[in-house]
Amino acid sequence: MYSRADLLRILHLTPRQLANWERAELIAASTTYSFSDLLKIKKVRDLCAMRVRPAVIRQSLEAMQKQASGMGNPLLDAGTSYTNKHRVAFRHEGRLLEPIAGQFVMDFATREKVLTSTPIPTPEPGPQENEAASWFARGIVLEEDPATQTEALASYQKVLEFQPDHAAAHINLGTLYYNRQDFTLAERHYRAALGADPRYALAYFDLGNVLDETGRVQEAIQTYKMAIQLAPTYADAHYNLALAYEKTREPRKALKHWQAYVRLDTTGPWSVHARNQIQRILQADTLKLVHTRRSS
Repeated sequence: MYSRADLLRILHLTPRQLANWERAELIAASTTYSFSDLLKIKKVRDLCAMRVRPAVIRQSLEAMQKQASGMGNPLLDAGTSYTNKHRVAFRHEGRLLEPIAGQFVMDFATREKVLTSTPIPTPEPGPQENEAASWFARGIVLEEDPATQTEALASYQKVLEFQPDHAAAHINLGTLYYNRQDFTLAERHYRAALGADPRYALAYFDLGNVLDETGRVQEAIQTYKMAIQLAPTYADAHYNLALAYEKTREPRKALKHWQAYVRLDTTGPWSVHARNQIQRILQADTLKLVHTRRSS
């Protein structure tokens, strides 16, 4: 079992994100979580990062349970496939189903289009897909213990042997390398994740952290902005973008994102820091205005 703090650390979540998903009834409020809970919440995180609204995810889950009677949890029992911010399709029994419309989906190139309500047979997941899923799950478990993180690296590398465009494996590899301060490899994997999925807000956020850490602050700013464009309520992206603007001595631009952060995260030490920064910037602007008036 994993604690709430473990869950936040392993999946790189904020307490506010978790609380929002609990209020949206995507996940049950709890203080301890099983490994299957981690996998479920990770899928919720990935869908939200791709701008799928929590209400749409919940409606899709409820509809899928009605479409496939006896399915307890579609996030675990069926593979998810994002179609657009209004729809989530599920791969079940060799077919891709968009449950709200009750229509089957078929892949064309990299995009999916709804074709017909008549069942269309598609191949069952092959051994490579199953192997990749097994190695990825193993990597998540190993990553949690600092003593086995080298094995976690190897597990995620195995995932990429089976599925080179596995965005989540690239993200987790990048984070492991980032924590080792191997920023070159971290950047390589974050960029690979974006190559596999250009709508992955988390990948932009993580890449921004590498760019900031290695002194490329202007590039980091543009990357954080991309994360926010994809996920406007991404509190941590607002926070780090504000910090980056502070580094470039652009307090008024930072102010906008400090204010966005405190709207998204109303409690906690980071919120207190953001409020202090807001007060400092506003006071500085007031003093400048007073000085200008006196000079004139």
